[in-house]
Amino acid sequence: MIFLNYQHLRYFQAVALEGSIARASEKLNLGPPAISIQIKQLEDQLGHALFERRNRKLVLTQAGQVTLEYANQIFSLGDELKEVLQAGSFARKVRLEIGVLESIPKTVIQHLTDAARSWESCTVTVLEGTGDFLFRELLSHRIDLAISDYQPDVGDTRRFVIRSLGRHPLSVFGTQKYKGLSKNFPESLQGQPFLLPTLHSKRRHDLDHFFRINQLNVSVVMETQDTSVQKLMAVRDMGLVALPDFAGLPLVQQKIFLNLGTLEGVYEEIFLVSSPRTIANPVADFLMKDFNLEF
Repeated sequence: MIFLNYQHLRYFQAVALEGSIARASEKLNLGPPAISIQIKQLEDQLGHALFERRNRKLVLTQAGQVTLEYANQIFSLGDELKEVLQAGSFARKVRLEIGVLESIPKTVIQHLTDAARSWESCTVTVLEGTGDFLFRELLSHRIDLAISDYQPDVGDTRRFVIRSLGRHPLSVFGTQKYKGLSKNFPESLQGQPFLLPTLHSKRRHDLDHFFRINQLNVSVVMETQDTSVQKLMAVRDMGLVALPDFAGLPLVQQKIFLNLGTLEGVYEEIFLVSSPRTIANPVADFLMKDFNLEF
C-alpha cells in the first residue's frame, strides 16, 4: 500500500508551478538538494517519474501532469477546510463544475444553474470548450457535467451517463429589416446574409445540409460558435441567425427580433452528460435525474 507523503507532494507542486527547483527553493526557503531528494522519494512512492529534462528545463511527464492536477485539488480542499473551520460553519458548500459546448445557448446554462441552486446552495463554475475537450475533462473528473448538442463517440458511451434534454426546432431570426422574408420562406433566404456557427459544429453541419437540399445559397458574413455574439451582431442588422426557438424567443418577446420561419426537419438536441464517480456530486446527481428544460 502507498502511504502518500503530503509534504513531498507540496514540494512537487511548488516545483511544477514555479518551473524549476531553484525558484521553488526560494519560495519554500529550503535548499535545492533537499527538494530534489524529497521529489525523488515521491516518485519512488508513486512508481512513476514526474519530471523529465528537456533543454535544461524540467517538464512534467504525463504522470506528473496527473499528479499536479490531484495535488492542486488536494491543497485547494485543505485551504477550503481551514476557511470553513475559521468561519465556524461546518457544512461544506458544494461546488458544481459544468462544461458547456461553446455553441449551446446561454439560456440553457441559466436554467441549469437556477435548478442547481434552487435544490442546494452551491458554487457553480462554468467552463466552455469543444465537445472532445469537455468529454476528456469529464473522464478525468475535472468537471461534473457537460452540456452538448451531440453525444460522445459510441465506443465511449459505457464511460458516460447521457441524458437527452429534448429536441428543439431551429428557426431563422432577424430584425424588422428582414420582415419581408417571412413570405415565401425558406426560398426567401436565397442570397441573404447569415451569422453562422463555425464549420466544425453540428448545428452548422445541419444548416449547411438544409441550405444544400433546398438549393439555397446564403452569404456567410460571420462565423462564431458563441450564440450571444451571433445575436448581438444580428441585433445590429449584420445578418440573420438560426437558433433553437427558445433561444430567440426572449428577443421576439422584446420586439427586437422576428421569427421569420422554422427550418423544416432541422432540430437541435441537447444532452446532459456525466461520468460515474466513486464519490458522487449530489447536485450533479440531482440534475442528471430530475432536471428538465422547460421554456
